[in-house]
Amino acid sequence: MTNKNENPKAMQVAPALDLCDIQATVLRPRPTPYRGEYVGLRIDDARQGKTMLSRILPYVAPSDEWWVPSLPAWLGIAFTYEGLKALDLPQASLDSFPEEFKQGMAARASILNDVGVNAPENWERPFGTKDLHATLAIYSSDDRNLDAVLDRARYALLGLPGISVIYRLRFHELPDGRNPFGFRDGLHNPVVEGSGSKVYPGFGRPIKAGEFVLGYPDELGATATAPEPEELRKNGTFLAFRKLETHVAAFRTYLREQASSPEEELLLAAKMFGRWQSGAPLVLSPEHDDAELGADLSRNNAFGYADDTRALKCPFSAHIRRVNPRDALAGEFVAVDLHHFLRRGTNYGPPLPEGVLQDDGVDRGGVFLLIGTHLTQQFEFVQSQWITDGNFINSGTEQDPIIGNDQADKMFTIPKAPIRRRLHGLPQFVTLKGGEYCFMPGLQALRWIAELP
Repeated sequence: MTNKNENPKAMQVAPALDLCDIQATVLRPRPTPYRGEYVGLRIDDARQGKTMLSRILPYVAPSDEWWVPSLPAWLGIAFTYEGLKALDLPQASLDSFPEEFKQGMAARASILNDVGVNAPENWERPFGTKDLHATLAIYSSDDRNLDAVLDRARYALLGLPGISVIYRLRFHELPDGRNPFGFRDGLHNPVVEGSGSKVYPGFGRPIKAGEFVLGYPDELGATATAPEPEELRKNGTFLAFRKLETHVAAFRTYLREQASSPEEELLLAAKMFGRWQSGAPLVLSPEHDDAELGADLSRNNAFGYADDTRALKCPFSAHIRRVNPRDALAGEFVAVDLHHFLRRGTNYGPPLPEGVLQDDGVDRGGVFLLIGTHLTQQFEFVQSQWITDGNFINSGTEQDPIIGNDQADKMFTIPKAPIRRRLHGLPQFVTLKGGEYCFMPGLQALRWIAELP
């Protein structure tokens, strides 16, 4: 008997994923610990661009060899629309890409609420320009092996004056997998059906692969027909690249000003994030942190909001409740499973020493790859609606307290009985320093591009 809430098309038997053709960055989390570097390229000669691509192809990691690589590090590559143009893709192929990808992230700023200090005119170069054509993401377990693979990448550019390195950013894992604010990060991602990833309690059912990889049925039972041809499309995906500077000293100072004790500072921070620093969710531990719960993968995502309808444990506007409402919208006309994307986050810059309230002037923050086949209904929907617009939780123009911008009402509501608490004058804790929409082809598609006449 079929549950009335289940989509019959989505219940069809899923085809096996071609793991040897899907780039590892799409389906696999990084090993831990890790070091890495993003390398941005400009392509001024299409033939040399294809030569470069053919040289690095042997080093691009597929999803089935992520844990047993033939190199001391792992490499992924993605292209902007301008980059695909620079490689002289057939015009019919270029025209077949989704409009939002062709426009690019900067052109979508008003939709994404990338305004104020987050506006493209304030971004670091080359973000938001037509100069950034390809990005290499190189990961390794240590600096020595990372440098070895960077040397191989440099070799791929030898004798190719038409290829320029125009951007570099080193990144790394912070201790205990935490973000610059001190919170354990990356604890929840949707499970891709057929990926072989372990399904922990609270992760929900596996989501159809077509939501994240082109060439497979999605949650509505449809299989993508663009971009063309299939050789280009198959096993590829889209990603939103976002570089976010974090203002850790401002965050700590604001908490100090609003709290009457160190314990209350931790509680207010947890209310903003929806989890304690250990990763323990407020819904399961509303009064105090629980490090054992936060570290337990079988429990730290096994929760919903059905028993917290008044948000007395986890506020409606808490970061994790906004970006993933789970069952909180069960009675609404919102298909939450259509708005999932894969999130690959990392950090740059050193952590601000514990207890320091003064900004030391060091650039630190996070880089996020937000991966999915439907940029509009996945990343753009979550960014414009759940993060920015408070109407879906009856909070007016109140934004996400952590990643909201300077155009917000600058307040955060904490439901409480008998009287709620409302924090005012929130500084902007995160600033967008740049971003791009990219297409990450499958390995066969990379070979197809490299061999174009």
